[in-house]
Amino acid sequence: ETGATDTQLLRLFMEGLDSVTYWYRGGRMIPGILPFPAHALASSEHIDALSDLILNSRLPVGLVTLGIQSLPEPHLENACKEGVLRLRRLGVLIHLLQFSGSASQLQWLEELQLEGVHINMAQFRQCPLPETLLSQVRQSKLARVQIYASNLTLVKDLSSASVMQVDHCYGGLMMPALSRHQMLQINDSQIAKAIFSLHPHPQPNPNGDK
Repeated sequence: ETGATDTQLLRLFMEGLDSVTYWYRGGRMIPGILPFPAHALASSEHIDALSDLILNSRLPVGLVTLGIQSLPEPHLENACKEGVLRLRRLGVLIHLLQFSGSASQLQWLEELQLEGVHINMAQFRQCPLPETLLSQVRQSKLARVQIYASNLTLVKDLSSASVMQVDHCYGGLMMPALSRHQMLQINDSQIAKAIFSLHPHPQPNPNGDK
């Protein structure tokens, strides 16, 4: 969250890691994309704290993705890139949220070899991206970049995402946001079914006795 304090940022990041860890321990390799503001990535203290949290989580490489909410101010750019590289050495994947296709964003994609970009479909309705832009993103130098369509809330958004041939979609149209309580209920229910199928209860005989 952009307006969050330093303490809140770390707490939210920790909660995100907890969610990824929860699913991982439940047998699901579900990656988590954890948003983080660029100005905080320019702080060595923040990177130290994030590194400690990630290392202590003991999650496999590829399950933690950091989403940069917006590019940093010019005077913080070098420090932010250094922070990103430090996290990458820990196996953290890096995505760029709110992708608009600006020259500076494309430069970051190519220079830092980011793994994903997210196109906000609510903004896309107001200002569609040029068709040539996504072709440029898919060029050989950026071939590894995955394209995400975010914030799908209308059927039109899904149609637009299909036309753009994005790699992944998410938003209220696909599935509403789940609370932690709902996730726990889903997981507990499926675990219970699995246990039941492995250890069926004795069935009563025709006389009604067990």
